[in-house]
Amino acid sequence: MTDMTGWSVERLHDDHSQALRETRVLYDSQTDHQRLRVFENPTFGRVLTLDGVVQVTERDNFIYHEMLTHVPILAHGRARRVLIVGGGDGGMAREVLKHRSVESVTMVEIDGGVVEFSKEYLPSISAGAFEDPRLDLVIADGAAFMRETEGGFDVIIVDSTDPVGPGEVLFTDTFYDHARQALTEGGILVTQNGVPFMQGDELSGTMRAFRALFEDWTCYLATVPTYAGGPMAFGWGSTGTAARRTDAETLRARFEAAAIETDYYTPEVHLGTFALPPYVSRLLP
Repeated sequence: MTDMTGWSVERLHDDHSQALRETRVLYDSQTDHQRLRVFENPTFGRVLTLDGVVQVTERDNFIYHEMLTHVPILAHGRARRVLIVGGGDGGMAREVLKHRSVESVTMVEIDGGVVEFSKEYLPSISAGAFEDPRLDLVIADGAAFMRETEGGFDVIIVDSTDPVGPGEVLFTDTFYDHARQALTEGGILVTQNGVPFMQGDELSGTMRAFRALFEDWTCYLATVPTYAGGPMAFGWGSTGTAARRTDAETLRARFEAAAIETDYYTPEVHLGTFALPPYVSRLLP
């Protein structure tokens, strides 16, 4: 058996794993909800794992965060109120708050410990987002918040862990139904739906719920190096049909007006990301 001392081995899947070398462990603690670890890796910089599963890295987090924020916000075109469910590391808030047109961001995170240690050990990921006066941080269960909120959100971003443990409730039909009710007319819900090649059932389940709830529903893709097994899928559900059909010229104009810097997102990438390979299309109902 190979000696894996000094390596973080992820065992999210029964028959497939990845390993990242740990050059230095900065944090290792069990909270009420999960085990949090931060370590350094030569390629990916600081890495956060929850219960042994990679959540975010300094080096490649921009792909995930840009694609879950700029795609719905720029497709919508008039997003003023945004809700983030999860996202305790602050990366999603960082990208949403780049849009000066967004007036308020509500971020609901179940584990306050994630927020506090992210500020200390992963400050480059939030990049000051927690200090932005437009951000309202709520430490609460996301499903309960969604059930009780008065809504009025133009965009809802579900930055969840995989559907195990605390994140499982964020993948239910009931949660998606409450999210649908919390959206304004023409509003957009986007979700993290894992790697379809490895987690096809997860995407199929979400898409069945979206088909019943939304006027427009599908998924889009982006490849994040530390999420093993191919491109990630992001669920898309909208209460209207116009947003996903926003043309290239309009997207470019909105992107230029937003005056934000990106390392992955472009209007051209935006349009292409909805083109699905057959193996993913077959997972949609």
